[in-house]
Amino acid sequence: MPGTYVRPELLATVDWVAEHILRQSVRLLDCRWRPDGSGHELYACSHVPGAVFLDWMTMLSDGREPAPLQLASPDRFAAAMAHAGVGDGATVVCYDDTGSLYASRVWWGLQTYGVASARILDGGWPAWVASGRPSSTAQLAVEPATFTPRLDPRRRLSTSEVRGLVGSPDIDMVDARAPADWAGRQGDATRLGRLPAAVNVPAALLTGDDGQHFLGPEALSRIFARAGLSRDRRVVVYDSAGIGASKVALGLALVGFGDVAVYDGGWAEWGARMDLPVNR
Repeated sequence: MPGTYVRPELLATVDWVAEHILRQSVRLLDCRWRPDGSGHELYACSHVPGAVFLDWMTMLSDGREPAPLQLASPDRFAAAMAHAGVGDGATVVCYDDTGSLYASRVWWGLQTYGVASARILDGGWPAWVASGRPSSTAQLAVEPATFTPRLDPRRRLSTSEVRGLVGSPDIDMVDARAPADWAGRQGDATRLGRLPAAVNVPAALLTGDDGQHFLGPEALSRIFARAGLSRDRRVVVYDSAGIGASKVALGLALVGFGDVAVYDGGWAEWGARMDLPVNR
């Protein structure tokens, strides 16, 4: 039901992609990822025609401790986009096969660096396959493009910035991790727990029974309302390393939350700092 979202342009249906796939201004990014690095093998076996493979972890991440998965620098990000043929003014459609987790991370990076026309293929690769449309095994020879990063500082927050916002009545803090992580019963950081006053909206809740398509606008709005979130306040979302947080940021934007930031370092950085407050 993308037509009923407040911002339906953030999602692309399979039909929309099929209709626009040959346009030079539209770039498709295959964001399928596996921890063992085999995402590119999935792409080589079959992908949406015209799509370019992009490994978010090696190409779009900073790589430095204590939060190595933070968004890459403007120059590094621009080089990755140029290599993928994403130039200034392009409309970018990202997809994966894991509930749009990694596609959302790339989407958020694009938004953070000024790409207004960035979308997620709703349902991802499984939806494309289920539609019966053709796939491709072609390794594209992409002509490098010129990508000019234009940082939007309100979309991305550092640890010091988040520390300054803790306790503010004008901020809603959202933890996108699993409930057990939020409650401090499990985790892989130095400390367990959550940021003070953070409510729990697990990223996995935002997709339906198939685990791939985003919930409709009414269902998304109910989830955010139950968490006490208000469109009148700024929302700061975090998880372990910004991946699920990016998906929640997209869900919030879909239903009209206009001021949403991702705490990029997330619990990987906050939980490692003994000087920062923690709730359990």
